[in-house]
Amino acid sequence: MIIDQLSQLQKYIHLHLGFKKAVDFIESNNLDTLNPGEISIDESLRIIVIHDKLVSKEISIAAFECHNRNIDIQIILEGSETIGWKPRNTCISAKGEYSAEKDVLFFNDKPDMYFQLQKGQFGIYFPNDVHAPMIGEGSIKKIVMKVLV
Repeated sequence: MIIDQLSQLQKYIHLHLGFKKAVDFIESNNLDTLNPGEISIDESLRIIVIHDKLVSKEISIAAFECHNRNIDIQIILEGSETIGWKPRNTCISAKGEYSAEKDVLFFNDKPDMYFQLQKGQFGIYFPNDVHAPMIGEGSIKKIVMKVLV
């Protein structure tokens, strides 16, 4: 997992070939004007714009998730959110089976830690990062960039 300011995202391009495409999209678009919904760049990059209400810890943890085929780059555009996190290799209780169609595996485990992201910050969640986002009060606008591993 990586947490940083959006202005620093460029320095992480070398970590994965798909990150350059994500940064190019960010640099060539006014993120504040994007409407909620999904934008498919190509088979290796999808962008989901979310403008929604935040939820309680209990609701978010009920969908404590990780992915096998995608890396999430989650960027906060408005508001702030709390995220729960735990390394996948320490999770012991899967909730059901992995869904290849949705690229998601849920866990019954509880996060080891919580942190908060503010407007202009981002988190990068690799397949080994189990995360519970969207915790808080009020609403948020964020972008979730799904980068194919």
